Amino acid sequence: MAADLSQIVKAYDVRGVVPDQWDESLARLFGAAFAQVTGATAIVVGHDMRPSSPGLSRAFAQGAADRGVDVTEIGLCSTDQLYYASGALNLPGAMFTASHNPAQYNGIKLCRAGAAPVGQDTGLAQIRELVEGWLESGAPEPVAEPGTLSGRETLEDYAAYLRSLVDLTSIRPLKVVVDAGNGMGGHTVPSVFEGLPLTLVPMYFELDGTFPNHEANPLDPANLVDLQKRVPEEGADLGIAFDGDADRCFVVDQHGDPVSPSAITALVAARELARNGGTGTIIHNLITSRTVPEVVRENGGTPVRTRVGHSFIKAEMAASGAIFGGEHSAHYYFKDFWNADTGMLAALHVLAALGGQDGPLSSLVAQYDRYVGSGEINSTVADQAGRLAAIRAAYGDRADVTLDELDGLTVAAADWWFNVRPSNTEPLLRLNAEAKDEATMAKIRDEALAIIRA
Repeated sequence: MAADLSQIVKAYDVRGVVPDQWDESLARLFGAAFAQVTGATAIVVGHDMRPSSPGLSRAFAQGAADRGVDVTEIGLCSTDQLYYASGALNLPGAMFTASHNPAQYNGIKLCRAGAAPVGQDTGLAQIRELVEGWLESGAPEPVAEPGTLSGRETLEDYAAYLRSLVDLTSIRPLKVVVDAGNGMGGHTVPSVFEGLPLTLVPMYFELDGTFPNHEANPLDPANLVDLQKRVPEEGADLGIAFDGDADRCFVVDQHGDPVSPSAITALVAARELARNGGTGTIIHNLITSRTVPEVVRENGGTPVRTRVGHSFIKAEMAASGAIFGGEHSAHYYFKDFWNADTGMLAALHVLAALGGQDGPLSSLVAQYDRYVGSGEINSTVADQAGRLAAIRAAYGDRADVTLDELDGLTVAAADWWFNVRPSNTEPLLRLNAEAKDEATMAKIRDEALAIIRA
């Protein structure tokens, strides 16, 4: 193994191809380093359904035990189930998953006690340095009294905790199609939905980390096609798709039409504000729809805009005491869930909102979907800074627009806005545009793309 881990230690997690880029021997070193950096006496470890996950997870646990740390292994779980265990047990945690990546990948999502995030600035860089040093000089000797490894079941407790946060007891009966994509939703959904007035139509619930039916990434429209077809066929009220580690959820209405994650953010924000007496801070990143801050203000809340990236959302959640946060990528964060993201809890909110009234989902979400968005459009560019400067020059002197640089460059007018931000890892600029109607959005989108791709 090379002593440069920059290819697998990312901004927020560890991720790479197994065994080409990392393997169980490296996982064991990561376990030892995690123990050292957190200074914990005990941690909790879980894993998804990928073929390499059990071995990597156990090696990591043994590496931590070598440093004298007691390890609770919760086995197969979703990422938000691991966050639940970290929060409920107040222990640092490690989740072995590569989320929606193809089968040959695996990774580690790390958190401190109470599901507090671990990223480059909060321990991940230190962990990488330790492991790189040990790869060159040899791993440290195990301590005289190694820690213990013990198993624990958390699925039922996790499911009960989620159900305690959303009252679904008095909703009308609903039929819901769930596409788990052969990921961890197939493990968690039956327990979470148990006893609720729901008729569940399962799709691809068999745990299979080779993803035989489609990639477990519901943000790619190709992976929603099966669900979109099945919902109207079944006469279902809605469909829900989860990604591989089931921490993100995507919703389609009774026609099979996708519901924007911004609309879900606005809907859940309104419900969480109502649950908190009509006050509270709601976090949204700067490429969510303008609908979100509008709905937040209409419901008595205070919207706070952040950069794109879950570390920024989680940091702002903690700093502001926010009750809820949402991202365009279908990550949803809850104060009552240790500021961590859980797609399952967002899904329960959607079910409660739909079942608490008589109309179809398309009518319910219409009030939370007021604008036309472009979706994210990526352009390969050689000079990111130069193209951003060209956009700034094109719009900077216009009296009817404002510019801000919270994350890339946002150009905003009364009835439209667009944001262009550079990728951290590739020579790309990412464009998101939104306007009051399709024609305006298309005009603004095409103007921006012409400058970006000039």
